[in-house]
Amino acid sequence: MSGYCSIAPGHPVHGHYHDHEYGFPQRAEAELFERLLLEINQAGLSWETILKKREGFRRAYDGFDVDTVAAYAQPDIDRLLGDAGIIRNRLKVLAAIHNAQVIQGLRASHGGFVEWLDAHHPLDKAGWVKLFKKTFRFTGGEITGEFLMSLGYLKGAHADDCPVQKRILELKPAWSQPSR
Repeated sequence: MSGYCSIAPGHPVHGHYHDHEYGFPQRAEAELFERLLLEINQAGLSWETILKKREGFRRAYDGFDVDTVAAYAQPDIDRLLGDAGIIRNRLKVLAAIHNAQVIQGLRASHGGFVEWLDAHHPLDKAGWVKLFKKTFRFTGGEITGEFLMSLGYLKGAHADDCPVQKRILELKPAWSQPSR
């Protein structure tokens, strides 16, 4: 998505995300879950819509706390489907709950979500998509690719001549490292 570098800098909605988050390696579970949830909700919509609703998502999904979301029951689903501050799509809401439960399971099998990602690095995009489709819900090629680029697991978040790319390279994102 290196074309993002031509429109995002200085943009009132995209600017901060482009300059300080997109492509930067993240390790915290809540941040990984947030990014996955936001990418899933972006499907069929613009990224600007999602960024504008980000705080609504944060409130609605209890700060992206995996254990809290994994325990959501019907009253929570009803609350989310009635919340105009987020995307009210039943399949996306159910995917968020299911995926939180999957992340809980990754703690037992791998030590956590980031350790699971690290254990499968490096895969090409097709390999990642296959793995994500097998593991999570609502994770097609575009969602999986953007999720992984946004966290530094796949190259392509920024153009090579983008000043942000230089800052990201200093952080040694996964895509710039040999397999572990």
